[in-house]
Amino acid sequence: MASATQSRRWDVHRLPSAEGRTFRVTGGDAGIGYFTAEQLAATGAVVVLGSRDGAKAEAAMASIRSRVPGARVRHLRLDLADLSSLRAGVDGLDLDRLDAVARNAGVALDDPPRRETADGHELMFGTNHLGHFALARWLVPLLSAAPAGRVVTVGSFTARSERLDLGDLQSTRDYRPKRTYGRSKPAQMCFGFELDRRLRAAGNTVLSVVARPGGALDSLTPSRPPVHRTTPGERLRALPAALLAQGKDAGAWPVVRAVSDPEVRGGQLWGPRAFGLRGMPRSEPVPSHMADPAVAAQLWAAGEELTGTARRPGPA
Repeated sequence: MASATQSRRWDVHRLPSAEGRTFRVTGGDAGIGYFTAEQLAATGAVVVLGSRDGAKAEAAMASIRSRVPGARVRHLRLDLADLSSLRAGVDGLDLDRLDAVARNAGVALDDPPRRETADGHELMFGTNHLGHFALARWLVPLLSAAPAGRVVTVGSFTARSERLDLGDLQSTRDYRPKRTYGRSKPAQMCFGFELDRRLRAAGNTVLSVVARPGGALDSLTPSRPPVHRTTPGERLRALPAALLAQGKDAGAWPVVRAVSDPEVRGGQLWGPRAFGLRGMPRSEPVPSHMADPAVAAQLWAAGEELTGTARRPGPA
């Protein structure tokens, strides 16, 4: 039997008002993050883009304002590959509360050599997981001050087939870029589910939810110049792929729903309805390898050690 949340009609083009709320989107200057920010801006919320590149963020904000009259959007520099900068990225919000953070930003490398962050961590694991791990824990006090704070982690369909190697989280022994990127996604998602368990155990009202965009292709994504351009020819050639995939605008729908739907619950996974690759967002079962508390506990301990957050704000 379908849940009430799934059976209730959710219209991605008529989102509930979020006037008076503030959302932060990491990596909000491109891809899924950009469309997440654009759609959330249409709810009346203040949307804060987290990005290293000020010029790209300005272009993204200009695009959002051109499409969403009266959009309230701003940029705060955020470099997830530099842990020492994250506290400034939280203090710079200058807020008494934060209603949600969408942990979206990520790095994907296709070729060797292995690269490292400013802190000496493998770049993809360090940015995609460790940077977000530390950021989320710094943000918990601000999220706790909101009536219904949320941490939304953006995962990936590919995480279903990847398994963490707890003995080599940073691919020091066997570095293969695509596999290393693929393993950073279940790390993010596993953290999202474990975070919710720890928040519930601590009696905290903040919810942690995981969302994934499905098959989101640039060639099926509407143009948002200068942020993104898709030519008519590219869209035409991509039409066969539309049977099983979608653009990044639709890929943002599960993330936006996880942020803004009042019926979403902590610990849920949201993804596209059709084959897990395209369509309207719905909740779906959490894969067992992402919900294993023993694996999550080891990953959490490693995150604390590598980021030095054991004594920082956040659930134990």
